[in-house]
Amino acid sequence: MENNPTLLFVVAAALRNADGEILVQKRPHGKAMAGLWEFPGGKVDAGENPEAALIRELEEELGIVVSATALKPLTFASEPLDSKHLLLLLYGCDQWNGEPEAIVASEIKWVTPADLHKLKMPPADGPLVDQLLRLC
Repeated sequence: MENNPTLLFVVAAALRNADGEILVQKRPHGKAMAGLWEFPGGKVDAGENPEAALIRELEEELGIVVSATALKPLTFASEPLDSKHLLLLLYGCDQWNGEPEAIVASEIKWVTPADLHKLKMPPADGPLVDQLLRLC
């Protein structure tokens, strides 16, 4: 591992519906790790705080509007990723405006927290799922 890898700062949301299910999305063809299921979110842009980045990403990816006060920090993952190092912050959220739709992803679906382990997900998401199950 490189001594000073470039840090890739990413945020994601565990959106929970009234039935306690979590929303996941499938990465589209043509993107890295295409076909894997993931929590919605994305990169934090320069000058952006994590909550603002997640609010922006959720609107771009799912067409929903989320308030910063609805985002609750849950856990994080730290993982080497090619020549970079991924730092992924996972927030919980159970309040938003709009109906989530797959704008960027090839598919979205609601799953029970226990069923998250049955999905093929990026390596960094595994520890997040484990922590999320402990919190549910």
